[in-house]
Amino acid sequence: MKSLAAVLSLASIATLAPSPEITRAAQAGADHQEFWVGTWACSPQLSDSSVSPPTPDLSDTTLRQIVHVSVGGTTIRVRFSNEFGKSPLSIAAAHIAKAGGADAIEPGTDKPLAFGGQPSVTIPAGALMYSDSVAFDLPPLSDLVATIFVKSVPDGVTTHAGSRATSYLTHGDFVSETTLPSPQSIDHWYFLTGVDVVGRKSSNSVAILGDSITDGRNSNTNGNGRWPDDLARRLQSNKHTKNIGVLNGGIGGNRLLHDGLGPNALSRLDRDVLAQSGVRWLVILEGVNDIGTCKNDCNLDELARDIIRAYQQIIVRAHAHHIRVYGATILPFGGSHYAAPDAERARQSVNQWIRSSGSFDAVIDLDAATRDPRNPANLSSKADSGDHLHPNDSGYRLVADAVNLRLFTK
Repeated sequence: MKSLAAVLSLASIATLAPSPEITRAAQAGADHQEFWVGTWACSPQLSDSSVSPPTPDLSDTTLRQIVHVSVGGTTIRVRFSNEFGKSPLSIAAAHIAKAGGADAIEPGTDKPLAFGGQPSVTIPAGALMYSDSVAFDLPPLSDLVATIFVKSVPDGVTTHAGSRATSYLTHGDFVSETTLPSPQSIDHWYFLTGVDVVGRKSSNSVAILGDSITDGRNSNTNGNGRWPDDLARRLQSNKHTKNIGVLNGGIGGNRLLHDGLGPNALSRLDRDVLAQSGVRWLVILEGVNDIGTCKNDCNLDELARDIIRAYQQIIVRAHAHHIRVYGATILPFGGSHYAAPDAERARQSVNQWIRSSGSFDAVIDLDAATRDPRNPANLSSKADSGDHLHPNDSGYRLVADAVNLRLFTK
């Protein structure tokens, strides 16, 4: 005889299970829903003295920012964040347009954004807001301009330091102007953290969780030479992968286990990967800064084990959301300020686990793609930007070319 608890449990399951009619109705509704997929993203950070906006601040300022998208679409929405604000952020107006070069927008393409039908939005401390969807012809691999009139800024400005793209600002409300009057330029993004498009059911995105190498350190400003940009171009050129967006979750100086110039990777995984629109795949390229900053009483052998445990935690959390996880091996850094025999041993230990453990759904061997065959602890001369740690533009292309596009057909 079944216990009372078992009977109650079975009854609960029967009560919760949807009827076939409800299931069919839900599926019919889903078929008519918009399917959002991320086409561009950056990871928010707290502004410090090195990335503070020009004086006096961003209040009563028009801020024009340019982003390079991956997939295109005809319906889009834009995301703004007050992640690190200690008080509300007030955006009085927000517009989008096609880029016209420098601070200019292409005439006739300017469109206002709304938020719940309203032209302005106040974003609470620690929160983010999506704009309403808007019809807009956004070609793949194009530059989108987002212009906002910031009425007041909080204590604690949300930014992305390593934009590798120039933003423009001027005091007063000029959101619809083709060019801004006497703009100042600055190579950071503020408050803007994402762009989504309505895609086909076959559309998805790949999120890349990384550090300055993913963020594009030492690539040319405004050149879109980051390796995720190169990957997006490759995906667009292949008919089987052209509906896949690429979301750059790189932060300069980022570590898996400890905060640095941005929150540690374990703490930002939910926000920068799991909560992004349409993510089906995750690529992890993290760990070099953990190893390189392990000094004095830090034990590198223990650190290597901690890095592996962090990878395992990320895999478990991503798999819970049905996201496939691809592990990228750590690039060589011989000759850099991180170089040391113990550090190289730790890098090799971690890379060996990435390659052989079977924990990742696939391995992307960026170490093999970028190392000097005669001195494998170092980047090759073709890949090295000169600091022996970050690739140059051709090195970032090597990184992107090492990614098997068939990984994104699974």
